[in-house]
Amino acid sequence: MDTITIKDIAKALHLSTSTVSRALRNSYEINAETKRLVMEYAEKMNYRPNPIALSLRDSKSKSIGVIIPEIANNFFSQLINGIESIAYDSGYHVVIFQSHESYEREVANTNYLVSRKVDGLLVSLSSLTTNLWHFEDLINRGLPIVFLDRVPKEVETHKVVADNYAGSYEATEHLIRSGRRRIAHLTSPIYLSITSERLAGYKQALEDNGIQFDEAYVKYCDHGGKVTSENEKAVREMLDLPEPPDAIFTASDRLTTGCMSVLHQRHIRIPEEIAIVGFTNIGVADLLHPPLTAVVQPALEMGQQGVELLIRLIEHPNKAGDFETRSLKTSLVIRESSAGKIRRE
Repeated sequence: MDTITIKDIAKALHLSTSTVSRALRNSYEINAETKRLVMEYAEKMNYRPNPIALSLRDSKSKSIGVIIPEIANNFFSQLINGIESIAYDSGYHVVIFQSHESYEREVANTNYLVSRKVDGLLVSLSSLTTNLWHFEDLINRGLPIVFLDRVPKEVETHKVVADNYAGSYEATEHLIRSGRRRIAHLTSPIYLSITSERLAGYKQALEDNGIQFDEAYVKYCDHGGKVTSENEKAVREMLDLPEPPDAIFTASDRLTTGCMSVLHQRHIRIPEEIAIVGFTNIGVADLLHPPLTAVVQPALEMGQQGVELLIRLIEHPNKAGDFETRSLKTSLVIRESSAGKIRRE
């Protein structure tokens, strides 16, 4: 059946399109009998408002653009679930794009979403984004933007993050208490916010426990198309050190699973020879060999709070007030990959 329009209703009832439009909006300008006729006919013919037409009338698209590095990452898929759960209930559609860790693709995605007149953007920066002009320009022109997880320090707007410092500190201290002293850190590109925050927590835990920080035990890995080879190279360099690590703390899903793969290839026993703790939201962490100790981020809640802040900016642009940076607590789930060992002093 063809979609019925306001024009079709007007023609069938011998009314003007403006009268039908006002009747459907329950306007006080239209008498009760005319409203009844229009509403009954619209229901009978299964009339549904055209969202594009409504957005043109209201100057709102009722859509939100989301740009994330990759949907395949469990953290980001959980983030999207949180975004959609609130957006849908608030009457907004969600349009999702992946940057695939590419700055150029991030810019192209942003430009396309703006051309489609989304009401606002939720963004987690790509690992290769160092220039923020495309977001700064849009914010200066009045487009609401909220950043999630990977956030820029320089841009003034709402941001929602996990408490990366505390999560990293807790993970590193757990490894120390399990008997490890040579703890390596496999992490993201150095200019990402999550990298500096997790590195700071790692360093502080070492210092507070009397362990000297050694730059040789820290490797920064690209998250782009060559992530597997970068990861493998970084882990092998650590393993080939004169004093190889007895524990590795990894900063993301892909780095964690990649690291475990290299250790298995080298026939290195986990945790007997090297313990592992990872920042990861993968749902099968307890099914890995061995089950993985993980710092888990509240991804669902981060998405929910991010979209709530964005909708507030969209619907009340003159009441934005001071911008917030919300930091949500992580949790450390201890499993066999970081089991303790006998200390030999």
